[in-house]
Amino acid sequence: MNSADPATCDLVVVGGGINGVGIARDAAGRGLGVLLAERGDLACATSSASSKLIHGGLRYLEQYQFRLVRESLTEREVLLAAAGHLIWPLRFVLPLHRGLRPAWMLRLGLLLYDHIGGRRRLPATRSLRRSRDLELQVLREQFQRGFEYSDCWADDARLVVANAMDARARGAHIEVGTAVIAAHREGQEWRVQLRDRAGVERSVRARALVNAAGPWVEAVLGASGAQRRSSLRLVKGSHIVVRRLYEGAQAYTLQNADGRVVFMIPYEHDFTLIGTTDVPFDGEPQDLRADREEIAYLCGSVSDYLRKPVTADDVHWSYAGVRPLYDDGRQNASTVTRDYAFDLDAPAGQAPMLSVFGGKLTTYRKLAEHALAELLPALGRPDRPWTRTAVLPGGDFAGGDYEAFARAQLARHAGFPPALILRLCRAYGSASERILGNAADTRGLGAEIAPQLFEAELEYLKDQEWATSGADVLWRRSKLGLLYDADQAARVHAWFGA
Repeated sequence: MNSADPATCDLVVVGGGINGVGIARDAAGRGLGVLLAERGDLACATSSASSKLIHGGLRYLEQYQFRLVRESLTEREVLLAAAGHLIWPLRFVLPLHRGLRPAWMLRLGLLLYDHIGGRRRLPATRSLRRSRDLELQVLREQFQRGFEYSDCWADDARLVVANAMDARARGAHIEVGTAVIAAHREGQEWRVQLRDRAGVERSVRARALVNAAGPWVEAVLGASGAQRRSSLRLVKGSHIVVRRLYEGAQAYTLQNADGRVVFMIPYEHDFTLIGTTDVPFDGEPQDLRADREEIAYLCGSVSDYLRKPVTADDVHWSYAGVRPLYDDGRQNASTVTRDYAFDLDAPAGQAPMLSVFGGKLTTYRKLAEHALAELLPALGRPDRPWTRTAVLPGGDFAGGDYEAFARAQLARHAGFPPALILRLCRAYGSASERILGNAADTRGLGAEIAPQLFEAELEYLKDQEWATSGADVLWRRSKLGLLYDADQAARVHAWFGA
């Protein structure tokens, strides 16, 4: 499938979130002809509204979800090796809160957490005491003990883009701004009706259909007439961003009396990210906002721990997303499984459709591998996994050593502001060279559209990463929107003609 406007393919994937692009990448790497249709922007919904963590989910241990935790911790190592510029280690401080989970339970859980997933690259858990460790001294006096353990942080939206780029490099067609408006079976093929942003419609024939539409998975099922056996549970998660609350590179895992956990994470150098909430949701999963009650909950949660309380007036930015979880029947939204499930609708002699329910950022690669294992027998193709040892675009620096790569880039591009080089290294990895080119300093990057954002980078984002608007750049391909005032942001929007 090499034409610019394919009329036939092996697989149409609906949805440009992390699961959709992961499946498209995996399938394209196996030689399948793939078309991915995303009606908005890549990662424009759930996949850019996460807590930005690649983690095992420590709290899932007490829910006995051992397989999910083991798989997640194993994937943590795989993804760290695949994209060391987008995923990096982070130490989490878990204060001991009297009256909640006792020390022995936390210690036992962390011991299991350290070993259940075959940890190799990350340091083990250690105990903390206030008299000895600075990490506890930003907290109230009552928090005298705690633990410190390892997980990873990720740039979620850029991880989606990197997978889409790799899928394209392997032959997939990634059609951003293209909606699937209908689909129906014609024997052993699907006829899928597409509509682009200009309103132009066309149809594509495919041997199989993958429904990875996230919160809209049931809408796609309805548009196709396929049978459904699994149920979707929508859970809203909100986050707030405040000015940096403490020194140090550590994050915090904060227990709450209601059983929920809130993370406090260093974010974009100058900020602290706080989240998430877990509340049932039954509205339209678009244009979401963190509501007043959720903001108050998050402020109250961290204020119970910090010496200096946080109020709604401190919130610099907030965001919310809906997690499309597999409904396992649990009443409490925070305990609904983050595992994934598939519905394979494959009547004899007819084209198959695979629908994806649930999942989490950490397990997207394994989910994609499992999805292909489910689907390929129906297509008469062998199951040959390949993604476990493959790096993502930008992650191909020597030995996977990001720190050494960044130092080399700073030395190579000494004529540029160091902060700019480091931001480009983090965002693009080795692909940062495609932006910097042969320029000796910032004068070779074209006009400075906003502080430290030059025309060369915007051209790259437009030509290579499907960016079509200022919002795509400011809030998904980067988080520069946190730093710019209204006039600066307007210049970025204007560059795209908005």
